[in-house]
Amino acid sequence: MKIEYDMATQKDIPELIDLRIAYMIDDFGKISEYEKEGMRKQLPDYFERKLGNELIAFVARSNEKIIAAAYLQIIEMPANVMLLNGLYGEVLSVYTEPEYRGKGICTQLIKNLLEYGKKAGLGRVDLSATDEGYPVYKKVGFTDKKSRYTSMTYKYE
Repeated sequence: MKIEYDMATQKDIPELIDLRIAYMIDDFGKISEYEKEGMRKQLPDYFERKLGNELIAFVARSNEKIIAAAYLQIIEMPANVMLLNGLYGEVLSVYTEPEYRGKGICTQLIKNLLEYGKKAGLGRVDLSATDEGYPVYKKVGFTDKKSRYTSMTYKYE
């Protein structure tokens, strides 16, 4: 099995949409047709605007088909004492097709992503790990985040 690693481009958007939906199904167990349709409606425009700029998609291909992806969202914020250039990254939607799991593909995607982040001058890369992904991220050097702040959210209805 030959796996090729690169970054997705605009031509890959249809496959990225399919993988994003597969990720959601895998993460949530199931999603409704309404939710799938909502994602299929929003994602093409989102990827067209963001891909290759503030969203970098690292992909693995087998026989020219994308079989795994990991996204790096590049975020700019006002500089602070821990992030002087104001740039950091957030890892999103790491997903490998089930038949390709356990072969080191995700590990390589994350290594590629981290190398890109270093060259791009990011001060740090954050992520929220699932139980399945946690060992992979620890293996490549991520550490548990300690904060004096409590993460909170406000959801609009």
